[in-house]
Amino acid sequence: MAGFRQRVAARVDIAMVAHPSVTVLVDLSEKDGLVYNAHGRCEHGSVVVGLAPGDFRAGGRGVECLQIRLSPVVAVAVFGASTELGGTAVSLEDLWGRDAGRAEDRLRATASWDERFTIAVDVLRRRLDARPSVDPEVAFAWWRMYTSRGRVRVDGLADEMGWSRKRLWSRFRSQIGITPKRATQLVRFDHAAHLLAAGNAAARVAATSGYVDQSHLHREVKAFTGATPTVVAAAPWLAIDDVAWPTSVADLTPSSCPFRQVRAK
Repeated sequence: MAGFRQRVAARVDIAMVAHPSVTVLVDLSEKDGLVYNAHGRCEHGSVVVGLAPGDFRAGGRGVECLQIRLSPVVAVAVFGASTELGGTAVSLEDLWGRDAGRAEDRLRATASWDERFTIAVDVLRRRLDARPSVDPEVAFAWWRMYTSRGRVRVDGLADEMGWSRKRLWSRFRSQIGITPKRATQLVRFDHAAHLLAAGNAAARVAATSGYVDQSHLHREVKAFTGATPTVVAAAPWLAIDDVAWPTSVADLTPSSCPFRQVRAK
């Protein structure tokens, strides 16, 4: 998780690049607050952004928010939702009811980001402990996809788990919210997008990330973002990742602590 505080008076509008996690934006603003698009409408307040949300934009004036990224395996338990978290943006209140307002009040009561991180971890862990998560096999499948950077074959993964391809597809889709194939594409895209943002040439990124060729990379980047690799490479949302999340979590094992905090920017 990371804290963000807008220090300029002008309105800021940033397009969010698809990421292999469920993203929570907790609005802690005092005035106008966070504005985002959902289902073609402008909405206000805290929001949960599912996997591969398409053209999602958020911004406003004087925005202060806590951004939390959750593995979809963790998010299913925390929010009690699965298909709702696949490619959609849902208000936190719709998922948590009155608990959303209570959590926001606790977070606003202190201006210290470190204290806010502690409060957020407490809120999330209580919900995680109180609800069942996905099947262990589905959690393992996601972990393999993530740690391989999307370079794992679904058929081979099903064989490795002792499941049929049909069973893996059905369980994964119903519990995570997207298909296994879409999940591997999303993880692979995320790796490629960060390589592009780091200044690597598209041809090299395609070869490194497991795409057939540069045209294949171009098609998938276009499919996830509606933009070309050149545009994605300059995306502000990607530019802040190395600042807000300076260390990779690709080496985390399934048993590792699901919550990690960083200092606010």
